[in-house]
Amino acid sequence: MKDRIWINFKELRARLRFEDVLRYYKVDVHCKGDQHQGPCPLPGHTGSGAAPSFSANLKRGIFHCFSCGGKGNVLEFAALMEGVDVWDGDELRKVAVKLQSQFFPEGLSTRKRPGPVAVPVVAEAATPSVLVNAPMDFELRGLDRNHEFFSRHGLTLGTVEHFGLGFCTRGLIKDRIAIPLHDVGGRLIGYAGKVVDDALITGENPPYRFPPKRERDGKVLDFRRSAFLYNGHRIKAPCDDLFVVEQFPSVWWLHQNGFPNAVGLMGGECSEMQIELIVEAVKPDGRVWILPDGGKAGEELAHSLVLQVSSRRFVRWVRLAEGSQPTDMRPEELTASFVP
Repeated sequence: MKDRIWINFKELRARLRFEDVLRYYKVDVHCKGDQHQGPCPLPGHTGSGAAPSFSANLKRGIFHCFSCGGKGNVLEFAALMEGVDVWDGDELRKVAVKLQSQFFPEGLSTRKRPGPVAVPVVAEAATPSVLVNAPMDFELRGLDRNHEFFSRHGLTLGTVEHFGLGFCTRGLIKDRIAIPLHDVGGRLIGYAGKVVDDALITGENPPYRFPPKRERDGKVLDFRRSAFLYNGHRIKAPCDDLFVVEQFPSVWWLHQNGFPNAVGLMGGECSEMQIELIVEAVKPDGRVWILPDGGKAGEELAHSLVLQVSSRRFVRWVRLAEGSQPTDMRPEELTASFVP
């Protein structure tokens, strides 16, 4: 058997400079700090070719396009530029070998198999491919958009229809409010289900249900809410003001009261990917308004967001009283809170 070049994918991603990879694929790099932004160079890009919808964090080695939804790490970027399937282990390995030969001709520390503990990449072929937030091939039909839940929470029919909400009577989210979830490219990737009465919440009946991990056609479908922002797909270009809240109802309430650029974390934590999406959704001279639920958990979330975002965008934290939520705020209170 011929000697085989061994690839340590983790080390290769860590050593590659995204800026060099962009230039290798003849992308004009426009840097502002650690961030590059410009037209999307991906061969499969759909949408405007001139708008600066593509953003890459050169330090973290990740990218995404607001328009076509392409996203991933530096190696996955190269694979897409080469026109190969990022989920095909053999094809991805070929791209990795090409990059290693181009940028590290002397090889990395694990270029050849060092001993019996090394695992060849070809062995990964036996592992089912994992598709994260794969687009759905169907939509829920027959949802009740006039359920009393909406009027009880002051939501208009226009708001309900805008977000595609409705009471569901079957399936995994039976007897819950169905909430369509879209990735950064606007593709439907699943539904969340919200209880209609908080009194029904128990350990076995959580306030929200999200798509479970499942297997189909030999592939594992894995839903990760940490990889996108709820309602983020509607922000087509960097905005002046972005309003960050925790839960879905707060997004609905802000939208209904004149603040459409509201996004939800879908929980009390914010992932690194969500931080990047928040920063990239706001103009360099724009503002990020943090409006978490009132209480200790909300304060901890706000502190985390301020620490991670304030060095790159202006941040203002709107504090709420213990136990309060943005949905408790009257329209005039919201307007008064968002004053620069």
